[in-house]
Amino acid sequence: MPDRYERGMARLAELGGPTAARHRVYDALADIAPDLSRYAVEFAYGDIHARPGLDAGRRELVILGVLIGLGSTDPQLEAHLTTALNVGVAPQDLVETVIQALPYAGFPRVLAAMTVAHRVFDARNLLPLN
Repeated sequence: MPDRYERGMARLAELGGPTAARHRVYDALADIAPDLSRYAVEFAYGDIHARPGLDAGRRELVILGVLIGLGSTDPQLEAHLTTALNVGVAPQDLVETVIQALPYAGFPRVLAAMTVAHRVFDARNLLPLN
C-alpha cells in the first residue's frame, strides 16, 4: 500500500488534479506552515477522501454542504465546486445543493456560497445555466 501522501496525491489526480484555489491556499501559508499542505493531502485525501463507500460526486456534495454551513470558506468552496464539476456533478445539481443549505446555514452563507459558484461557473464558461 502506498504511503498516505502518495495515496492522497493519486486521489487528487483522480479528481482532476490540485485546483488553483487549493494551490493559492497552500502557497499563501507555505512560509509559515510548510507542512500544512502535506497534512491536507495525507489526511483529507489519502485517508478520508480515498475511502470506499461514496462515489466522488456524492463525496463532494457532502463536503460542499459542510463548507457552506461553516461559512467563510470561499477558497475551499471554489476548490470543491471545481472538483465536483471535474468528477461529473452537473452545475444545476451544485446550485441545488447550495440552495438546500438555506434552512440550515442561512441566507448570508448560502448567498456567499452561490457567489463562489457563480465565479467558478463563469470561469468555466458555464453561464448562463439552462
